[in-house]
Amino acid sequence: MLFEFVRHWARRTAPDVAEQGRLVMVVESVYAVSGRGTATINAVAHEIGIDQSGASRMVKEAASAGYLEVRAAGGDARRREVGVTDTGLELLAQAHGWQEQVFSELSAGWTERRRTQFRRDLLSLLERSRLEG
Repeated sequence: MLFEFVRHWARRTAPDVAEQGRLVMVVESVYAVSGRGTATINAVAHEIGIDQSGASRMVKEAASAGYLEVRAAGGDARRREVGVTDTGLELLAQAHGWQEQVFSELSAGWTERRRTQFRRDLLSLLERSRLEG
């Protein structure tokens, strides 16, 4: 059921929206990894679930757009660390606002209690998947 929902929304996006979605995904991933430690290309690849070369391309595109910064790691010039720029944080704020808008539209007619419980259930699933993944 969850995969059907994801596939449904993936099909509804226009190519330019899909590209923006990929940028949001990599910026969100760098932000999440940074909250747990150092964001490297390999850590971002693991977070997204793709290979290192794919993550490297995505990071490079997001850096070119001004959403991420890439720098050599302190002790190892071959290793690159990635950070979210202020412009990247603005992108995330806009994306989260859009997500909230879509959620409000999809849950129109729900009680606040039902919305809150649904959010809790999704967060619980997310936490369990992190523990097992």
